[in-house]
Amino acid sequence: MANTYTQLYVQIVFTTKNKINLIKERNRDELEKYICGIINNNKSKPLSIYCNPDHIHILVSLNPKTSVSELVQVIKSNSSKWINERNWVSRKFRWQNGFGAFSYSHSHLDNVIKYIENQPIHHKKSTYEKEYTTLLEKYEVEYDEQYAFDKRE
Repeated sequence: MANTYTQLYVQIVFTTKNKINLIKERNRDELEKYICGIINNNKSKPLSIYCNPDHIHILVSLNPKTSVSELVQVIKSNSSKWINERNWVSRKFRWQNGFGAFSYSHSHLDNVIKYIENQPIHHKKSTYEKEYTTLLEKYEVEYDEQYAFDKRE
C-alpha cells in the first residue's frame, strides 16, 4: 500500500465464556506473550495487554488492511486452541461471543496504557460488567445487556 499512512489505535475487550475466572495468574504472562505474537503475525502492533482472570484488554496499533473483527477472531481462535492444548483448565476453554472495541487518538495512548496496566487495582473496586458498561456508555455505544454479557439461555 504505497503512500498509505495510518494511525489506528483500538482497545479491544472481551471475556471468557460465561465470565468464568479461567485465566490463572501463573499463566497470564505466557498467554499475553502468545497473544502479542498473534497480533504481530497479523501485521498489527500490540501496545498494551492485560489478561484478567475472566477478561482481557488489548491496545493495538491496527494494520489498515486488517479489520478489528478479523483480528479478534484470530486472537480468540488461536489462543483458545493454545490454552486447550496446554490443559490449563479442566473444561474446554472458550472466549465469549463478541467483543468491545474502542478507538483512541495518539494523545490518549498514555492514559489507556496506564488504565490497562492498572487492571488488578481497578478490579479491586469494580466488576467487569460495570467496567464494560462504563466503556460502552462513555463512547455512546448502544447495546443489549443480554448480548453484551452473554446472558442468553
